[in-house]
Amino acid sequence: MERIFSKQTCIRLIFIWTVVIAFLFILDTSKILSGSSTVALLSFIALLTTIIIASFGVVQQADELAHKLGEPYGTLILTLSIVSIEVVLISAVMLGPTETPTIGKDSIFSVMMIIMNLVIGLCILVGGLKYGEQEYNAQGSISYHGMIILLSGISMLLPNFITGAGNAIFSTVQAMTITTLIIIIYTFFLRYQMISYSHLYVQPKTGSMEILYTEKASYNKDGNDKKKVNIKEIWLRTIILLAMILPIVLLSHNLATYVDHGIQSLGLPLSLGGVLIAIIVFTPESITAVKAAMNNEFQRVINLCHGAFVSTVGLTVPAVLIIGLISGKTVMFGLSSSETILFVITLLLSLMNFLGKRTVPLTGLMHLALFVIFILLLFNP
Repeated sequence: MERIFSKQTCIRLIFIWTVVIAFLFILDTSKILSGSSTVALLSFIALLTTIIIASFGVVQQADELAHKLGEPYGTLILTLSIVSIEVVLISAVMLGPTETPTIGKDSIFSVMMIIMNLVIGLCILVGGLKYGEQEYNAQGSISYHGMIILLSGISMLLPNFITGAGNAIFSTVQAMTITTLIIIIYTFFLRYQMISYSHLYVQPKTGSMEILYTEKASYNKDGNDKKKVNIKEIWLRTIILLAMILPIVLLSHNLATYVDHGIQSLGLPLSLGGVLIAIIVFTPESITAVKAAMNNEFQRVINLCHGAFVSTVGLTVPAVLIIGLISGKTVMFGLSSSETILFVITLLLSLMNFLGKRTVPLTGLMHLALFVIFILLLFNP
């Protein structure tokens, strides 16, 4: 019990919930934004810091669950926890006073650039510097790429080439059909990943391509297998995880208001809102992925990064389309010309680099170069 409710965890929970109570019942966001710019900036920093601390708390608990439950269940919990935070933040921005028709597309595209270029590139480089070539399960990687091509293609490339409602906007029938298809395909993929073919998402034995098919295959460094899982500890960590996620949900509307106000006041690109959401949400998971690469667990890197992007599209697109249909908000998913080029290059490069069974350190530089181009075009379109 003491190990689960550590001093750090208790302090984090107290701090987070204190800020939640302050913003919900004491502070008035509208008055703060209309008053002193210094007070508004300090309030934004406090809000952003709290959400980031909560995100790290979510990752910490989900990471513990990952080691206890083994792959692919553990990493899936971590990924779904993180992506659920992203969906909440995007929904809060969409339902805010400012029209943000491209926030879903901007967030998903930013996640793609950050996860599949910046994080993957760093993991390949740091892992390569320490271990040279790192092994992973090629079949599992290919299945991720298949999902990425299908789900992201029909949600972000297709809108620019169909009649729909015009201007990269799905008609009602198209939105409902695509939402249903994505939910069905993503649900079957989760079942495929967790039950039928879970062995495709497990780290190969060091020095060979033989895959661990037994239930004992996991990343638990203490040698514990699934049969020794403490059910009480699992439930307690799950409760703590939810206690970390809930404050993010409660503060998301306030954050969206500050972000909208800041972008408009400073005259920054509107797409920066989606980039900020992606950075806030995926920074903790990105750190976890780099640590996995340093521990020579590259399959876990793939599960975290590629799995995160599959979950991002599989959960965010239906959520955004449903919110748009219910609230009457305009939703635009079509990519711009430059975004389309970066999108296609990222997919082709990633697919070619992960067709083998080992990483090649040079490819890390290729992915990082694409991310630099993304940042360049963000401010100099």
